[in-house]
Amino acid sequence: MAAAGIKYRQDLPPKGGFAEINYKRNLPVRVKSGWTIILGGLAAMGVGFYLVISGNKERRHLYREKMTTRLAILPLLQAEQDRRILRALKANVEREAEVMKNVPGWQAGESVYNADRWVPPVPQQITPL
Repeated sequence: MAAAGIKYRQDLPPKGGFAEINYKRNLPVRVKSGWTIILGGLAAMGVGFYLVISGNKERRHLYREKMTTRLAILPLLQAEQDRRILRALKANVEREAEVMKNVPGWQAGESVYNADRWVPPVPQQITPL
């Protein structure tokens, strides 16, 4: 059937034949079993619990140290506060004496309470006006 002088050439397989067709299942190799995953998870949880517990111990230790330090310096801080209050009260008495110098019978710094014991001053007595 070569029409008009065209030569047809039949398509043949290559020499040696076609490559073999791979029709088998290609499954990946199982590396991790269920027990391996469970044991790995338990190990990770164990390490996590260890880190949490050791962190809590360290935090408690630092809190205890901070409280001990605060208790140790508390008398010093209280003494400084008392000195500041006494300086403010002395300045208030001097100012009261200067303001009330023309009032007869006025004694600067006299207690307004009918008691002999010391009463802590209110903030209005400490802060300058």
